[in-house]
Amino acid sequence: MRNLLAFLLRYNHWVAFVVLEVVSVVLLVKYNNYHGSVYFSAANAVSGKVYEWNSEMENFMHQAAMNEQLTRRNVFLETQNKQLAEYVRRLSARNGQEDTSVLTGLGDIKLVSAKVISNSVAKRDNFIVIDKGTSDGVGKDMGVVCGTGVVGTVYLASAHYSVVIPILNSHSNISVTIRKRGYFGYLQWNGGDSRLADVNDVPRHARFHLYDYVETSGYSSIFPPGLVVGQILHVYNSTDGLSYRLQVRLTTDFARLRDVCVIDNSAMKERLELLRHAQDSLEVKNER
Repeated sequence: MRNLLAFLLRYNHWVAFVVLEVVSVVLLVKYNNYHGSVYFSAANAVSGKVYEWNSEMENFMHQAAMNEQLTRRNVFLETQNKQLAEYVRRLSARNGQEDTSVLTGLGDIKLVSAKVISNSVAKRDNFIVIDKGTSDGVGKDMGVVCGTGVVGTVYLASAHYSVVIPILNSHSNISVTIRKRGYFGYLQWNGGDSRLADVNDVPRHARFHLYDYVETSGYSSIFPPGLVVGQILHVYNSTDGLSYRLQVRLTTDFARLRDVCVIDNSAMKERLELLRHAQDSLEVKNER
């Protein structure tokens, strides 16, 4: 303690200089909009780089497990691709030219690969930061997926980074359907276990089984139909007793999330917008 006091007394003018410099910088940033915006932009860029370096270190440590997962996923996708090709071939042979639209629809979807550099699963409103932004073609309200299922929706995008609202956020609300059953509901997360979520507003007359898969419905321009979300574990009555609430086990492991893809589905968005305009024009004609 005595040495510290002696040091401060000996270099008191330098200490006072540093303190005054810090105070002046704080006042400059706080009371000047331009300098404040420059500071926060620089701070966000630095924090983004730090998160990116940290994520690269974690990726290196988990490289073996990630390679194994990617290998399994590639085998699954290869098998699924062969099944889809065979399905399209049969439809084309049976119905002629009408079914070539299936291939056209598949070509509309573009994917932007990205890495997760910041993630949380323990909060009620979790967020994910990825290392791709507007300069890479990523924009607000684009869907985000990984090798095992749906992740969430882009909320904000800067030039090189984007913030994603994942399924594990109380503001997430994704339209889903029960695979091969045709019944719809809304996927929501109310906190707790990061592996579980609920599908609400499933009609009472719906018929399905436990462990049926739940997937995206395609009722929005964010996600195309058929992307897996999870499996049904339990069935409950809704609070008003008018519908079912399904507890599903998510196929995405958010605690180990590293690599994702952003869906640039501009063509699908254009088609939906055209359909909305057509519907509006028909409603106007009917009113007349």
